[in-house]
Amino acid sequence: MKLQTPSKAACTLGTAAFLLVGTTLLAQQLGNLGDAKQGKVPQAVVEMIEAQHILQKDVDDAVSAQLVDEFIKLLDPQKLYFLQADIADFKVYQHDLDDYLKSGNVEFALKVYEVFQARLKQRMDKVNQLIDEEHDFTVDESMTIDAKDLPYASSTAELDERWRKRIKYDLLSMKLEKKGDKKKGSKTQPEVDPNAPFDIAEARSRLHKRYKTLYDNYRGTEGEEVAEWYLTSLCTVFDPHTSYMSPRTLKEFDISMRLKLEGIGAALKVEDGYTIVNSIVPGGAAANDGRLKINDKIIGVANGTADFVDTVEMKLTKVVDMIRGKAGTTVRLKVQTADTGEVKVYDIKRAQVELKQQEVKGEIIDAATRIPGARGKIGVIRIPSFYRDFQGADNNDANFASTARDVSRELARFKAAGGVDAILIDLRFNGGGALTEAIDVSGLFVNAGPVVQVKTQSGKPKVLSYDENNGDVKTPLVVVTNRLSASASEIFAGVIKDYGRGLVVGDSRTHGKGTVQSVMPVGPKVLPIFNKPQLGAVKLTIQQFYRVNGQSTQKLGVPSDITLPSLLDHMDLGEEFLDNAMPFDKIEAARHSMYNLTAKDLVTSLADASKKRVEADADFQRINSDIEKYLSRKQRKSISLNEQELRKERVEEEQKTREKAESGDESGDEPVFADNAYNKELLSITLDYLQGLSEKKTARR
Repeated sequence: MKLQTPSKAACTLGTAAFLLVGTTLLAQQLGNLGDAKQGKVPQAVVEMIEAQHILQKDVDDAVSAQLVDEFIKLLDPQKLYFLQADIADFKVYQHDLDDYLKSGNVEFALKVYEVFQARLKQRMDKVNQLIDEEHDFTVDESMTIDAKDLPYASSTAELDERWRKRIKYDLLSMKLEKKGDKKKGSKTQPEVDPNAPFDIAEARSRLHKRYKTLYDNYRGTEGEEVAEWYLTSLCTVFDPHTSYMSPRTLKEFDISMRLKLEGIGAALKVEDGYTIVNSIVPGGAAANDGRLKINDKIIGVANGTADFVDTVEMKLTKVVDMIRGKAGTTVRLKVQTADTGEVKVYDIKRAQVELKQQEVKGEIIDAATRIPGARGKIGVIRIPSFYRDFQGADNNDANFASTARDVSRELARFKAAGGVDAILIDLRFNGGGALTEAIDVSGLFVNAGPVVQVKTQSGKPKVLSYDENNGDVKTPLVVVTNRLSASASEIFAGVIKDYGRGLVVGDSRTHGKGTVQSVMPVGPKVLPIFNKPQLGAVKLTIQQFYRVNGQSTQKLGVPSDITLPSLLDHMDLGEEFLDNAMPFDKIEAARHSMYNLTAKDLVTSLADASKKRVEADADFQRINSDIEKYLSRKQRKSISLNEQELRKERVEEEQKTREKAESGDESGDEPVFADNAYNKELLSITLDYLQGLSEKKTARR
């Protein structure tokens, strides 16, 4: 397949790297995407977008021009690789990519990526020189930190200067690291002596490794990945949540929804070209076998009796693909052990691995154990995502993964333990998931009634309801959100707020994603679904959703009744900060019942009491101080490369650490509801809420 001369502009394409096209494995892989036998993926993606995206917009010249910009920005967001001449060469095609895609031609993506790889190689050669150069940290100079304020470099010399400052900043940052923090908690490295002087040789070694890893990752990129980036760039022209998923990405998406996979149950990472065991899933095949340990190096993989394949310097995704496999089959691992360095061979029988750490978890907290003198039992349920095993549900699997089933399980456990005085639902960092699950979880707390309204291409809203009356509508409810609570999380929080069923507490508002996506497989329509080639899928925005009060959550999110200080709340996180985000709008409200558990005067008194506690709390005052510093720094266009100046300003890492601790980012093996100042205030608000409801009930008698 040859890229034709653009019909609407003259083309010179003087960049030497373009001559690499057609001679690499990458070119062959990309070429297969346009093969008729492969279902012509680019054509199918275009057809699906035009036919089923909610905007009902054609892939035309205007989209083509945006696609050029989106793909360039995806590859080089900080403007550190491409030159102005490269951009000019790419822009020649800005009105032709729509035509190429409709004919199945994606070679433009390859051409751009070949240039990127050439520029990357040039940069890495220069970077290694810059790392070993002497840098004067007493000079008063600065580095631009927002690429939006920078044009693309006009020359190699200009790029060299940008990278000189970048490497200088890297080294200066290492010099200003708190001694003892750099590798604290690492399983592979000892802690640094707090009194040790700055070791420039060690810092340079770390930087060389960092940039080698970056280079190796890009060098190992496959055609399928480039095509995925390119087609996703096309999709994001329409909205930020529409994307193309390659077969590999689709498999990972399926795992995240089903909370299960078939393999050995070990999380892997790459360091210095070695695949290293990062963690082992409890109850998985590797855990049950017992021989594989954290920090072991996997240097070879073989399936069954086949020969070993050397995995040193191999891309991690390839290693993972070889290790995963059908439950009951055997994978052989050649392992260099972390403790002795011996090379051993482990035969491990693959099994189905359930990702328990990502499922709903609950805990009953006796308030007195967290707040001296307090009385009450609070049932906390953390929902990390709204997952659903669609295939298991379709197959009538009695134990298919379902957020609603797991939340219902925790509610039953609370009841069996004698009940709780209040329920706290933690949706912090929950990015959403299945709409079905959001509706079903809502029904556990508001009973039968409308949950969400959706509007499709026709523009006519449809009310989606929960039809059963078996919800827990009596126990006081508090829902905790932050700026990263999105989509399905916002549906649930919106329902609770609109019904007056409970309090919403946390950041000032949620993420603001008010659109619904559907994952649709790519493939020729004439083939039966089970015989379709594995061509990936398109995650398409097909609906907008609205709260039962008629307001969209798009861009504005769901506002909290009570807001607590949070650095996250002041970062550029949310739909409003995403390119090509759809606008906010509203429709008529759906008729729904009210529980009247959030009277305005009650919420006001709760907010006032919380504000007084927060103002008197040293931990929250520290957070507020960090917020002030962050906001002052946020406005800056550049950062100092002078050691004395930067040392004064250096609070960012401390802020991030504090924010994680105080906002309850409790992933991995962390407790369901950590004992920290932020969570204590959530408990105090919940106890005040109980008291306030009790007083109102007494007053009505």
